[in-house]
Amino acid sequence: MAHQSELIAEDILAYLKSQEEKTMLRFITCGSVDDGKSTLIGRLLWDSKMVFEDQLAALAADSKRVGTQGEKIDYALLLDGLQAEREQGITIDVAYRFFSTDRRKFIVADTPGHEQYTRNMVTGASTAQVAVILIDARKGVLTQSRRHSYLVSLVGIRQVVLAINKMDLVDYSQERFEEIRREYEHFAASLGFDAIAAIPISALEGDNVLTRSDRTPWYAGPTLMEHLDTVPIADADAGKPFRLRVQWVNRPNLDFRGFCGTIASGSISAGETVIVSASGQTSRVARIVTMDGDLEKAGAGQAVTLTLADEIDISRGDLLATPDARPCQSDRFEAKVVWMHEEPLHLGRSYLIKAGATTAPVTVSALRFKVNVNTLEEEPGETLSLNEVGACTLTAGRTIPFDPYGENRGTGNFILIDRLSNATVGAGMIEAPLQKAVTLAWPTLTVDKDARSGLKGQTPKVLWFAGRPSAGKSTVAALVEKRLLSLGKHTYLLDGDTLRQGLNADLGASGSEEEEIRRRIVEVARILADAGLIVLASDSGRGSQIARERFAPGEFSEIFIDTAADVCASRSGGVNLPYKPPEAPDFTVDGADAPEEIALTLVRLIFGEPPSCII
Repeated sequence: MAHQSELIAEDILAYLKSQEEKTMLRFITCGSVDDGKSTLIGRLLWDSKMVFEDQLAALAADSKRVGTQGEKIDYALLLDGLQAEREQGITIDVAYRFFSTDRRKFIVADTPGHEQYTRNMVTGASTAQVAVILIDARKGVLTQSRRHSYLVSLVGIRQVVLAINKMDLVDYSQERFEEIRREYEHFAASLGFDAIAAIPISALEGDNVLTRSDRTPWYAGPTLMEHLDTVPIADADAGKPFRLRVQWVNRPNLDFRGFCGTIASGSISAGETVIVSASGQTSRVARIVTMDGDLEKAGAGQAVTLTLADEIDISRGDLLATPDARPCQSDRFEAKVVWMHEEPLHLGRSYLIKAGATTAPVTVSALRFKVNVNTLEEEPGETLSLNEVGACTLTAGRTIPFDPYGENRGTGNFILIDRLSNATVGAGMIEAPLQKAVTLAWPTLTVDKDARSGLKGQTPKVLWFAGRPSAGKSTVAALVEKRLLSLGKHTYLLDGDTLRQGLNADLGASGSEEEEIRRRIVEVARILADAGLIVLASDSGRGSQIARERFAPGEFSEIFIDTAADVCASRSGGVNLPYKPPEAPDFTVDGADAPEEIALTLVRLIFGEPPSCII
């Protein structure tokens, strides 16, 4: 196997030429915890002689110090390089390694098995052509084995190797091998794999990894390496329509304007016509520029710069295509989403969608169903938690060009980004575009509170903050509104000082006029709630009963900020006005607490939101 070819010493140019002509296979190892993924890749590198002498010495020393195989070489340490990985004996991050044989070059991604790091596994699978799914022969098919198999299918991998590992620990039992193979094939029957090659191996002992094992005489199939060397990897992207996402507009001088990007699929030749998906403008390709000079033709996977014969408007994020096979254009679409963050998905909350170089605001307007990874059944749900997969409807703030993921992996994928933390919270595969709903029967259209609030994806509510003058009501209300806005809620704060300068400018501070001020605030709050908003208002009197009567049950919540009279007096210059607390507030909070803590507590109590964002 290759490795260390004699051509390196005899004819280096011939060796480099032979390497250029080899095909490249990208594959991943995945499965449950401790199934032997890192050990298998380490064994492949070891037996393929892709380990240098200094690495051998370090590996021998590390195996004695932190290894899990006693005096034997711990091949997993070739992959698990992080200190936390070696201390715990697990894989945390994706590790990529390169090796080759006489036939083919390989890039392998060692992905973590722990459920906590499933998002890292999705990252490794996104560019792979083959998945090697390991199963511990002692444990059989586990939940994480099923989850990884479903995700492998979801990202479009169709060639699977079922590597039933640790056969040495079950005495190389054919019965156990066949039992696991049948169970897995039954589970994976609906996943759409083109082929599942089941191979009994022992990664630690090397059985059926590179060479056939005498300890499995009942197995007549290929070794793992033989299968990887011969598995068909026809470039499906080459036969698809031309697609290039513009990553950068190169304008080094007045005489050159090129559009840079990697060709996602198809091919393009100088002189061919291309279309800008968003605008529909067309032009002819004048040059195909690369670091090695101009090309007459370029295909999928090549990074190029295209210059056009005409000066048309093309920006970063635009998608260039062939006029006779244009991509989809829509701001609404159905997609499968893998949730990758500890904070769950919030329907109606504004995120950022990044598809190639295109970035736009987006909301997940509906969750049609979640996928049970054990049974592959569709289940109802209202949110997605870490590592869950769901079918969602997304609405973007602008039209996005794309192809359905099943037709083109390169232009049908995206990630979701949290707008506050800038963290990647989800990865998605677009299934189909959706058209904007057009209502033709105007007379039957009902515009009411439910319709307005449904458009905003929330339930209208009035939060009425009660307490003594200077109790901190306005401060807490403003912080609650800020938190709700960060969660994608539509709100309005009725600030008393602002209202006194406008709506209530004609009123003074007498008793009767205070009642009129309160009546006006209640009516404005009612109108805003009818518009589907969450309204925040404050009151130093005892008008909550009057206010509550104007709202539907459950729509009004009185919040009593219980601040000591002497504290309020010190804030208002020593004035200590008489005050009678509300009789039955919905929520009572201690005004002595920090306003930020009060606000987070209220949001959690009233809306069920986790206090995961610091105001």
